[in-house]
Amino acid sequence: MYISTRGNHAPVTASQAIYLGMVPEGGLFVPEQIPHLTLSEITAMEGLNYPKLAAEILKLYLDDYSETELQECADKAYGKNFFNEDIAPVTLLENLGGILELWHGPTAAFKDMALQIMPHLLSKALVKEGSGKQVLILVATSGDTGKAALEGFKNVPGIQIVVFYPHQGVSKVQELQMSTTDGDNTYVVAIKGNFDDCQDGVKRIFGDQEMARELSLRKQQLSSANSINWGRLAPQIVYYFYSYLSMTEAGCIEMGEPLNFVVPTGNFGNILAAWYAKSMGLPIGKLICASNTNKVLTDFFETGIYDRNRPFYKTQSPSMDILISSNLERFLFEMTGHDGTLINAWMDELNQTGKFQVDAALLAKMREILWAGAADEAEAAAQTRNVFKTYGYVLDPHTAVGAAVYEQYKQATGDETLSILDATASPFKFCKSVMEALGDEKAPEELDELQILEALSGYAGIPVHPALEGLDHREVHHTKVAEKNEMKNLVKSILDGTYSKQPSSMIMDI
Repeated sequence: MYISTRGNHAPVTASQAIYLGMVPEGGLFVPEQIPHLTLSEITAMEGLNYPKLAAEILKLYLDDYSETELQECADKAYGKNFFNEDIAPVTLLENLGGILELWHGPTAAFKDMALQIMPHLLSKALVKEGSGKQVLILVATSGDTGKAALEGFKNVPGIQIVVFYPHQGVSKVQELQMSTTDGDNTYVVAIKGNFDDCQDGVKRIFGDQEMARELSLRKQQLSSANSINWGRLAPQIVYYFYSYLSMTEAGCIEMGEPLNFVVPTGNFGNILAAWYAKSMGLPIGKLICASNTNKVLTDFFETGIYDRNRPFYKTQSPSMDILISSNLERFLFEMTGHDGTLINAWMDELNQTGKFQVDAALLAKMREILWAGAADEAEAAAQTRNVFKTYGYVLDPHTAVGAAVYEQYKQATGDETLSILDATASPFKFCKSVMEALGDEKAPEELDELQILEALSGYAGIPVHPALEGLDHREVHHTKVAEKNEMKNLVKSILDGTYSKQPSSMIMDI
C-alpha cells in the first residue's frame, strides 16, 4: 500500500497511487514498506536484459499488477524506440569511473527511462480503477521531462497531457522538441517565469478543492507525469540495479562490493531512486548529490536549512535550475521514520516563509547517506573540456556538473570507491554550450542551434542523436505563451474543450 508523506490520506494501492499522481490534499505517495533483496537474489538477476530486469524490480513495488502486465509494459517501453540495445549502457573512463548513459531513448534524455513505461502503467491503472474517467496529465518541466512525457502519452486513449515550461528558460532544441509534438491530446504552454513557477502552478491546481469537485462531477481526473508520481519514480530504480549488475558482469567489482553513484540533481527524484535501490539492498556506498549554481540542495545538506529565498540563476544546465526540490519531501519522510506531522509542518513553513530547518541529528543521518556539492558554469565547462581531451568523451552540461562535483568529492574525502556518474542527457541537446566548452570560445554567431548540432558532430567525431535530427523540418503545433496566474484557467479550457492550440504552419525560428 501507498501512504501520504503528510499523513492526510488513506492508504491506496500502487495502481491508485499512479492513477492519482499526487495526494489530492497535498503530499506525495510513498510505499508503506520498502522491499528488500538479498545478495543472492540480486545475483540471480545477472544476465537479465533491461525489460526483464525492469519487470522484476517493479513487481516488488507494483503488486496489484500481474507479472504478465508488468512484462508487457516493460517490453513496450524498452525496445526499438531506444537507439542502443542495452538501453542504459555503462562506459568506463578510468579515473572518472563509469558513465551510465541514460540518454539513448526517443528524446535524448534520462526522463525517457521512466516516461516510456509510465503511460503503459497508467493505462492499466485506469482499467483497474474502472471509474470511466478521462485523465488530464499535468507536467511542469525544466526542459527534458516535457518532451519525454509528450512522446510517451501522445494519442493514448482516455488521456490528455498539458506541459508547462518556463518561457525562454529551456534550450532552443528542447523548446523545438516540445513545440513540434503532434497528437490530438497534447498541449504545450510557455509560462512567463521559471521552473519553480510552473511547478508551483501545477501543485496549486492539484490542491484546488473546488476544481477537484468540478472534475469529479464531469468524470475527469488530474494526474501527473512529474517525478511526484510514483509511476514515474519507481522505474528509475531499475537502472541503478542494471548498472551495478553491469559492473559485476564485466568483472569491475565483485558482488557485494560498494559502488558510489554521482547524480546531477534538481528535483531530487533521480538521486532518490538511487536511495530506494540502496534501501532495497543494492550495495551502494555513497550517493553524491551534484548541484549547479542554484545550489539550494548543497546548502541544505551542509547546514540543515532549506532556503529558497535566493537569486535564481539561468544556467547552461537548465534541467537543474530548480529551487524547490519536490522529491526531497519523500526523502525527509523516510529519514524521519514516516513522521507526516513533521513533514506537514516543514512544507507549510516552506510555503509561507520560503524556508525550514531540520535538527542536527537528522542532518547527520542524511549526511551519512549522501555527500552534496555544487559546480558553477566555469567548473562544469572546464570538466567538459578536460574529459574530452583526456578520453575523447563528450559530456552534456548537466553531466559535466556531476563530473566536477565528483572531483570535489574525491579531493574532500579521498574515497577511491568505484563510482558511476549518471549521464542525464545527450550532449547534442545542449550543443551550443557544449561546443563553447570544448572550443574554449563562443560558438560561431552565424550558426543557429541546429547547425551547431552538425558542427559538434564533426568536431567530436560522433553522430547526432537520432532523436534530434531534422528538427528544423518539423511543423510547430504549439505557440502559446501565458502568465503564471493563467495556468488554472488554461487547464479548465482544455478540460471543457474551448482551448485553442493556435497551430502554426511556420517553422519556428531558432
